[in-house]
Formats: sequence, structure tokens, C-alpha cells
Amino acid sequence: MLEQEIKKDSAESEGGITSSYAADDGVVLKVPYSFFGSIYGEEEKEAAAKAMDQDSLTMGPQVSLFQKEFAAMCGVKHAFAVSNCTTAMHVATQVFGIGPGDEVIVTPNTFVATSLVIVKEGARPVYADINPWTFNIDPGEIAKKVTEKTKAIYVVHYGGQMCDMDPIMEIARKHGLYVMEDCAHTPGAEYRGRKAGSIGDIGCFSFHSLKNMSTCGEGGMITTNRDEFKDGIEKLRCMNIRDWPKQTDYWLPSHFDVTDINGRWGSNYRMNEIQAAVGRVQLWKLPGLNEKRREIGRAITAGIKDIPGLSPVCEDPNCFHVYHLYTLCVEADRLGASRDDFLRVLYREEGVQGILHYQPTYDFTGWRKMGYGEHLCPRAEDFFYRRELNLPMHPRLSEQNIRDMVTGIQRAAEKVRCRNR
Repeated sequence: MLEQEIKKDSAESEGGITSSYAADDGVVLKVPYSFFGSIYGEEEKEAAAKAMDQDSLTMGPQVSLFQKEFAAMCGVKHAFAVSNCTTAMHVATQVFGIGPGDEVIVTPNTFVATSLVIVKEGARPVYADINPWTFNIDPGEIAKKVTEKTKAIYVVHYGGQMCDMDPIMEIARKHGLYVMEDCAHTPGAEYRGRKAGSIGDIGCFSFHSLKNMSTCGEGGMITTNRDEFKDGIEKLRCMNIRDWPKQTDYWLPSHFDVTDINGRWGSNYRMNEIQAAVGRVQLWKLPGLNEKRREIGRAITAGIKDIPGLSPVCEDPNCFHVYHLYTLCVEADRLGASRDDFLRVLYREEGVQGILHYQPTYDFTGWRKMGYGEHLCPRAEDFFYRRELNLPMHPRLSEQNIRDMVTGIQRAAEKVRCRNR
């Protein structure tokens, strides 16, 4: 009975696009877009069960070990487990002291959370355009946006490939700016031999169900090499709680004190022990999971690279790409048809479900209300509205799934080309 109820409710997800892309439109899919980006096995189940037997179920030994192991993977001094990547970025924004009157340069090609944490603190996101082939923020465009009000640069490593970090850090050093790395797509990715989350002042990771590794659907991590941020991060993720100084008895004057961090107040952004236990197993599996994604991504590229009008993923030779996404671009003038025409045929006739990310943040209604205009980043707009689509990408894809995708892409390209002659 319970299984039947779960199946019935699965089509009525409360999370909307944050939990499913299923559409009740009668299309029979060969390769649907999955909302689970990892692989779970008996190891995760056993780790969760053992954690459930502990006396402490939040911020206990599993969280502590997960943090140490994640820091070691990234090659950083400190890691702090949190409830998700959005809360990680909110803590980073507070630790940086960003507030009213400040500007933060950020990419428009990202989930809204990257900008939302800025506006929540009363600051203003300033959007810099993207590189048209890596889809990451362009360092040259960042340099154009720096003003006296700029306090930080927030980069997003899109799709599994890191940004061009050396010139970005050079800009930051020149102007005295903080750099936050949004690493939601890049656990284990590298830039010139350095791991994501180890180059900027703070790195923020996501363990959402879509990601390369997941802690039971939600979760996040903050990384930093900055010792001076350690105390602030610890307090802001846990309601500004600290021990009373020089306690003689643990209950005097009370069990804990509460203090601000430079006038900032945190919230309950903690991770529980079951998530951390599962995360430790996922972290151990991460190299293999990423390698599987790389194999799948390169197999897709090999199958479609010679189709006129379609641009497969471009790997930066300076980067180790972990293929969180496989972004296929349609060049309409060469294909002879629009991206939307191609996507309709791929979906409706070939049964391969593509999705779009990310609409430029400044085009959302809330940003219009804040006074943002149109056409702020032409390359990002061309990318989202006319060029890109994301194919199904996760390590559980079978060889048949890959063949169906490649064949479907080939057929869809030929069909739209013929129909538009």
C-alpha cells in the first residue's frame, strides 16, 4: 500500500523543477532526464543504518569525519558540512561582510541561488557575460564590471568544468576582492592541477540529488584555506552559538552563549549524521563516478562531433571536466533549424529528453522589479534562448541509452534539416 502511494505521489512532486522534469504529455521516452545523478548501493544503506544507531544524529562523528575527508580531497585546510549549497553560499556572503551598498560580480548562467544569497544580504549582483564555448564567466568581462562598490566575485564552475581561475584571482588581488567558487557542479574537478573549492577564498558545494555525489537528496559543504574564516563559518551555520569563555562547570552560567559575527546572524544550516555517513561513502566513490561520467560524455561527443550545426562539449585543456552536465549547442545557421525545432523532434519523435539551464538571472520577474534591464549579457542570452540544451547525464546510463541518444541526435538533426529546406 505504501509503495503504491509513493508511486502515485511521485507524479505530483512538490518540488517542481527542483525535484523532477517529468511531463504528462504522452511522449514515450527512450532516455528520460533523470533527477538522480549518482549511484547508491548497499554501502550507503549500511552507512545510514549504522549512523541511525548512534546517540547523536546531527553534527556528530560522521559529520566530523566527512568534513576531514572532504577537505583532504579538495586539498584545503577546512571543510564545513551544511544543509545545502545555497546555505553554504549564504554563510560565505555573511562571512565576507557583504551588505547594502556592495556589488558582487556574478555570472548570469547559474541557478538563481548564486544571486539570491547576494540580494538576501542587501547587496547588488552585477552580471558579467560568459565564454561562448565553456559557458563559464569570462575574466575579461569581469574586469569591465569592477567599480569602487565591488566587494567580491562569485564564479560558477558550469557543467563540471572549472572557470579560468588564474586571471580571475589576478583581478581579485588587484582590487582587493573576495572570490567565492560555486562548486555545485564540480566535486573532484580540477584547474591546472588544483581542485575545485581550493583556489578562491571560499568554495561551496552541493550534494543535491542531481549532483555527481549526493547526501540523501540535499546537503552541502564549505571549503576554505582562510583560517580567519573558520570561527565565523562555524557560528553562522549554527545560530551563532559558542561556549561561554572560561567555564568551570559545563552548566554555568548556561550551556551556551550566542554572539554576532561582525553584526551578522546565522541560522540552522547543519547537516545530519545520516547524510554525512552516506556522503562519506559517496566521496569514496566519487573518482569512479566522475570517470564514468567522463566516459559517457566522450562517447556522446564521438558520436555527434561530425554533425553540421551541432557543437558538442568543449573541454578546456587546463581543466579536468567531470561532466555534471552534457551541454549540446545548436548553431541554427549551420543546422538550418532552430534549437527549439531540434529539441521538439529529439524529444517527441526520438524519445530523448533534453532540458535547459540556465535562464539569465536578471530576466526573472523579481530581478525586473529590482530594476534590472534586458540584454545585459548578450552571449549568455544567445546561449540560453537560442543555442543550448542539456542531454541526460548520469553514471547509470547504459550503452543502449548512449546509442539511443547518439542515434536520436543524428536523426533529429537530419529531420529538421530536411524539413526546413
